[in-house]
Amino acid sequence: MRRVRNFGSILILALLLLASCRSYYESLYLSNDLDEKFKGALDYYQQGKYLKAAKLFESMILLSQGTEKEDSVHYYNAMSNYRYGDFITAEANFNKFLEVFPTSSFAEEARFLRIKCLYEGTYRWELDQVPTQRAMAIIAEFMYDNPKSEYYPICRAMMDEFQERLDRKAYEAAKLYYTMKDYKSSQYAFRNVLRDNADNCYRDQILYYTALSSYNYALNSVKEKQKERYMSFVDDYYNYVGEFPNTAERKELDNLFSRAQRYLGGGAALDSAKVELATTGEVTPSKRAKRAERQNIKRAIKDAKRAVKEAESRNAVARKIEEEASAKSKRQSERKKARQEREEALRIYNEAKAKQQQQQQQQQNKQ
Repeated sequence: MRRVRNFGSILILALLLLASCRSYYESLYLSNDLDEKFKGALDYYQQGKYLKAAKLFESMILLSQGTEKEDSVHYYNAMSNYRYGDFITAEANFNKFLEVFPTSSFAEEARFLRIKCLYEGTYRWELDQVPTQRAMAIIAEFMYDNPKSEYYPICRAMMDEFQERLDRKAYEAAKLYYTMKDYKSSQYAFRNVLRDNADNCYRDQILYYTALSSYNYALNSVKEKQKERYMSFVDDYYNYVGEFPNTAERKELDNLFSRAQRYLGGGAALDSAKVELATTGEVTPSKRAKRAERQNIKRAIKDAKRAVKEAESRNAVARKIEEEASAKSKRQSERKKARQEREEALRIYNEAKAKQQQQQQQQQNKQ
């Protein structure tokens, strides 16, 4: 009976020792040993345990003040949140890092990763674009300060994508009036879009719907005001065909133009040079250059979007490789730890058993 009781005590002792291994993270979190804590947090980071790493690095911020590890602690705190996918916290941490360590060797990368966090926090064109405008301001500042940075092309692509969102939002907001058949308001809205940004990448559609709005507004007006409003349509028609003479929408506008001419008396008060332009589709060199420039902008936006997607794809592949390596390292570490725990438990058991046998031998000798 006494032997059973002693053996039970040995097992309980071994189990308690094994249980103490589970508290490594907690003991590390409560530790004031900066070197040990930093090493442990870095191990968690490299193993892909970014949430644990973030909490450990955050707990070291005050502890590391004034030490050589201070900037590394701040940087890896932000990186852990970034890798974990908490972009709001990561952006705030990168911003804080840049305020405290503007000349750090990590500064350029931190500025770019802050931009990536802001990029992830923007919305589709239909939604609020305040985050987009904030991101554009910070990207513009980065591009001005770092014209030769390896991140410059990606930032350029982001800016083009953001500008396309803003252009589309403005265009769609004006088009809403046309959809509701409020042609007078849609006229003003489309013209205001180009007044605010003449290089809007939807310029062809804006000019097209401006002409349609003018025609429908004239068509639905009282007779006394129709002539004046048809003349307004004629001007909008010339504006469109002068820049975009060979589009699918041209035929529709030509038909409306013919109707307007008949109403206005077979072309009376129409500019003969403009009629010639509308008929032949010839474009002046200056307008041809502007049209080519806008086409180049559209191509640049498409290329920019493709560049962002490719960069994100490369990052995703690199992240997957890193995660696989971390997972492999984690499995190896766990197997090694489990083996060490088994060996330690076996050692404790053997020592306790040997001690018990020694005590039994001593008791037998006494008897």
